[in-house]
Amino acid sequence: VHLDASWRALLEHRDYPPAIRDTLGEAVAASVLLAATLKFEGTLSLQLQGQGPMHLMLAQCSSDLGVRAVARYREAPAARDLAALSGEGNLTVTLENDDLSQRYQGVVPLSGERLAACLREYFEASEQLPTRLWLHATEQGTSGLLLQRLSDDSVQARTRIDKRVELPQPDEIEDAWRRVQLLADTLRAEELQALSDREILRRLFAEDDVRLFESAPVFFRCRCSRERVIGMLRSLGADEVRSVLAERGEVEVRCDFCNRAYRFDPVDVEQVFAAAPAADGSETRH
Repeated sequence: VHLDASWRALLEHRDYPPAIRDTLGEAVAASVLLAATLKFEGTLSLQLQGQGPMHLMLAQCSSDLGVRAVARYREAPAARDLAALSGEGNLTVTLENDDLSQRYQGVVPLSGERLAACLREYFEASEQLPTRLWLHATEQGTSGLLLQRLSDDSVQARTRIDKRVELPQPDEIEDAWRRVQLLADTLRAEELQALSDREILRRLFAEDDVRLFESAPVFFRCRCSRERVIGMLRSLGADEVRSVLAERGEVEVRCDFCNRAYRFDPVDVEQVFAAAPAADGSETRH
């Protein structure tokens, strides 16, 4: 993945310190790479939370590659060490489909210096398919490479489709997996940023049968809306919202992701609660 315009659009209303900006960029690249492997329509979220200078970071990508992200911090750190940035917090990976009927969540400690190492530990701990990521981010763009080992079922299905392919032995698969990781480890961060997808794949896997599929655009998309904000105000309750209104003359809610402001004057606030659903629980959604 190479993100340029979408990454700059995400940063348009934010002025992050370099260490936090680049860490957020790596999370965005990782979320896109992982979301591209989803087999359903939904969203993948990477959330880092701890007690350090950067106490919260969230990167989300949908299955159609719409991305958004935000970081919250108390001070501008100089170090890029992820464990130090987060105060040795946790990494939470969440998968959920669009109607929220299915949700999976896994958590691992943030023990590595970089996000790629933490994600490697997450995949090992959660007993999913072995997965490695290489990530790099600057102010101008963010890039990433993902390698994932096929499941044994996928390998067997491939041999059934193409009778010319012999079923490899387990030790052969393991050797091949180690080899591609060693090759990918030779990729420098500057090359990951500057070289095209085709150049990277040909340089790393020159002796392999490499097939490059059609690329897919990634775009910045915030899912905030006035309707979502109204739902949030209703959840706060009329008394609290009206107290803010009395103090400031209006209620303003600003989106953390796109910085868009939603403003409600006294008439708007009364309409919000006049149109609120009945309190019998039948219309309540969480």
